[in-house]
Amino acid sequence: MVLLREEQIKHSVEESTKMVGNELSQHKGSYAAGTNKKGFLKDDYIIDIFKPVTIGKRFDAEEINRKINKAFLQNNLKNIKFEFGIATFDRFDNNVFEIVSPNFAVAYEDTLNNFSFNWGLEALSGTAGENLGVNEVLFVIIPNIKSLVIKSLRWRIATSILFTIIIIAAFYLTVRTMLRQKKLGEIKNDFINNMTHEFKTPIATISLAVDAMRNEKVINDKEKLSYFSGIIKEENQRMNRQVETILKASQLEKQEVDLNLKPVHVHEVIKDVVDNFALQLENKNGKVELSLNAQNDLIEADDVHFSNLVNNLVDNAVKYSKENTPPLIKLATNSNGKNFLIKIEDNGIGMNRDTVKRIFERFYRAHTGNVHNVKGFGLGLSYVKTVVEAHNGDIKAESTLGKGSTFTIELPLKKN
Repeated sequence: MVLLREEQIKHSVEESTKMVGNELSQHKGSYAAGTNKKGFLKDDYIIDIFKPVTIGKRFDAEEINRKINKAFLQNNLKNIKFEFGIATFDRFDNNVFEIVSPNFAVAYEDTLNNFSFNWGLEALSGTAGENLGVNEVLFVIIPNIKSLVIKSLRWRIATSILFTIIIIAAFYLTVRTMLRQKKLGEIKNDFINNMTHEFKTPIATISLAVDAMRNEKVINDKEKLSYFSGIIKEENQRMNRQVETILKASQLEKQEVDLNLKPVHVHEVIKDVVDNFALQLENKNGKVELSLNAQNDLIEADDVHFSNLVNNLVDNAVKYSKENTPPLIKLATNSNGKNFLIKIEDNGIGMNRDTVKRIFERFYRAHTGNVHNVKGFGLGLSYVKTVVEAHNGDIKAESTLGKGSTFTIELPLKKN
């Protein structure tokens, strides 16, 4: 576009110069030598009669400037700066500039940045000065033509850049949307696979327990009946918990859950949750170290959701413990004038940096290669973060792969 515009300007300048040159040529040799512009004979007529007639003697710089401006307007070159000069050449081809514009000399020297075009001024055929006139040339120079071209195209260039940015942005958004759709598809498939596993396991266990209870030996044994009915009840509760987890996550996402805020003593909630995990920790030879150092543990919270919050974090610490290593969970609390802090630290398998950045995303689960010993929906930590933020709090995660993880929760204390 710039090159095309430059060629258009050059062509218009050439056409304008030719127009002015042809107009000036009509006056060359059209009157007798030795007369002035008013047509009166000079006193030294006898001396000047042999001097050649030149355009420089007939016109001044202002008249030439007006003629060039007029030609420029006719060729759509409005408000374009130019310099001009008219030179005469003797028989030895030495040129002398008779008429020049104020800055012509400087512009004439700079051939790198300026565009120059010249047109010979020849007397018309059949005039008195046809063979008497000297060689004359009209020079027209356009200073800094590159800058002039870019300036004339600034709006087009700006529009081109704008549309280019729009196209790039549209392309970026399209690719980003495609990648997100692909990611959502993968998440959906993972969720369906995990949900299928989580439901099939208790269903299969219940089915086996029911078949066992139909056995005649079991029917007559109250102890075995009680054992298998306990299994059925436990697996039923497990399925119910999974369904509730999914429903709670859906409700929290839609902001349909109204928190029932009331004064809650955090230390009591923590002790109750830890007691619920006593059996699981005993089976793994694990333990929980409590350091309840907070002087003030009273906050405004929904006791159900807050209890689930702590339960999820402790449950993760137990589930993601190392094989053949007893889980050690350190749970500490502190408080200052405004906030209550809970710190849950474990010695489990830990996470890498990429996993830590995404663990609070819905349905996200850390990739463990071909190991599938721990199943879930990837909703636990997303639920935890949502509940913490609903209580105007903040949660942070720190982890080192192979060494364990630490979760720190900060909640506002109940105001007096």
